[in-house]
Amino acid sequence: MAEFSKRAEVTIDTMGQVNNPSGQGVAAFSAAKKPVHSENKAGVSHHQHGKPADEHATGKIEEGSSRRNITRKKTDPTNNGHYSSRSKKQGGAGKGKWDDPMDGSDHVAIEPLDENDPLYVAEDDADPSSYILSSGEAADKLRHSGAGPSAYDASTDKAVYGPMLTLSEFKIRVSDAIREYFDSSDADEVVRCIDEMKCREYHPEVVKRSISLGLDAGPRERELVSRLLACLHPNPLADEEMEVGFEVLLDSIDDLAIDIPDAKAMVGSFVARAVVDEVLAPAFLSNRNNTHPGDCVVEKAVSLLSREHCTARLEKVWGPGDGRTVPELKEVMDQLLKEYLLSRELDEAASCVRELKASHFHHELVKRGVKIAMEDDGRDHASESSSLDAMAALFQFLVNNSIVSEYQVAKGVSRLRKILSDLKLDVPAAPKMLDEFEGRARDGGFLHVAQVVGEKA
Repeated sequence: MAEFSKRAEVTIDTMGQVNNPSGQGVAAFSAAKKPVHSENKAGVSHHQHGKPADEHATGKIEEGSSRRNITRKKTDPTNNGHYSSRSKKQGGAGKGKWDDPMDGSDHVAIEPLDENDPLYVAEDDADPSSYILSSGEAADKLRHSGAGPSAYDASTDKAVYGPMLTLSEFKIRVSDAIREYFDSSDADEVVRCIDEMKCREYHPEVVKRSISLGLDAGPRERELVSRLLACLHPNPLADEEMEVGFEVLLDSIDDLAIDIPDAKAMVGSFVARAVVDEVLAPAFLSNRNNTHPGDCVVEKAVSLLSREHCTARLEKVWGPGDGRTVPELKEVMDQLLKEYLLSRELDEAASCVRELKASHFHHELVKRGVKIAMEDDGRDHASESSSLDAMAALFQFLVNNSIVSEYQVAKGVSRLRKILSDLKLDVPAAPKMLDEFEGRARDGGFLHVAQVVGEKA
């Protein structure tokens, strides 16, 4: 420990002398190399063999310190001595590095813009009527006709002549808006969507697109399409655009009939309903001759408009399942049930029940059917209940064909039993007749005791 404390301080200058003071075992340098004279901290001169000092030689920043001033090669002296990597090769020995253009574009002279070019727009033109062209010939016609711009494109800060969208884009957006309208029944939203698209040249496609989608749907959707056309006229769809839309639809009626066999009859109903709603002028039907593909549809519309009370009938042209109110549904049910008691045609009655499109409201059908049968059989119930038997046969047929569910039958009977006290004032034998109907329903297999008990509870 004493010997270690007697050692001199180890620095850069004295490191070699402390470790090997005699210098034994050190290989001799070549004679071609000249010794370099240096002086250590203690003032003792000694010779060191090495390269001559140059600008990149390592030097000490402070005497007696281990910090060194290291200067890298390729250092830019003008950049405060920092290393510059601009001349360094990239990966792959510089492959893929774009230094100079190789297509000669740097040697092509830029030609001045021609002011007579239809696409010319001055760079410093502050005129708000500066334009960009949209696709389609309609934009060229509008621009050269002197008409004002149809919209403004904020991204390019230019006025737009012609439609903002292409025809395919417009069709997609209109289809999405109409499908959403089928769910929400909000016609104002469709009108707002068409106004925001700024594509007046494509407005006739709205008529064709909406009716085509309605043909694939049910009576409720067709009624919504008829109401939508009435909301779209006269703004944003004018008379001429409506007529052109129906003409395009009639010209493509053969293609629609391939996928939808009843397309001609339904389109005829759409045309007749449009005339009643004053969306189409009656002259539209008279101006079409017998040379167009859709003339058979026009003849169908004329026949519907020629019937007695055509206006009242065409307002309900899509049947009871068009989304009408509950009082209207009740009225249709009464007509259906009374007509069945006169004709006793089960298939026709089942078809009418399907057209109601109100499976959640079939319990009202059961309730009103049994009540009408009780009133038809008489107050005293002296004779055999023929109407009650016919009504039981009807509901058995509907349940067996999966048109009316057993739950709806049980719910209708339960609702009828709750008003039995009021019904006895008109039909004294109503309790007995209701028990008789329940017995026939259980025998027919379309009413179970557990269901009736559950409804009573």
